[in-house]
Amino acid sequence: MNKSIRALGEVGLRVNHLAPTTAFYRDVVGLEIFDEGPGYVFFRVAEGIEGHPQLLVLFDRGVEVGMATTTLDHLAFVIDMDDYEHERRRLEGLGLNVFVKQFPRFHWRSLFFSDPEGNTVEFVANDLTVGAAE
Repeated sequence: MNKSIRALGEVGLRVNHLAPTTAFYRDVVGLEIFDEGPGYVFFRVAEGIEGHPQLLVLFDRGVEVGMATTTLDHLAFVIDMDDYEHERRRLEGLGLNVFVKQFPRFHWRSLFFSDPEGNTVEFVANDLTVGAAE
């Protein structure tokens, strides 16, 4: 592990349709727009370290993005366990196909769904009951 790295600064996605993808991360995921301009939108995910917030950045892209052309597997946002069921119901109420998965080794409970570009998004919560019996 590189001891110099203290936090994730940002994740950048190049997307085909900036407006609907911006609306998704703003309205569905619930991120706050930090900065935007022609061809890009920066979302604040959380406070960061030394003046650099944790960011998700969307860049308009002129070539087709899809599973065959992206190097992104998924991006994950940490949520509180107290919000897990509320978020599951909210996402399903928005018509999203939500895949539920547990990771007993790490005590994580996750909700997976797709953004308008087909990228996988994860909401993950720490749940000490997951894997406790193992």
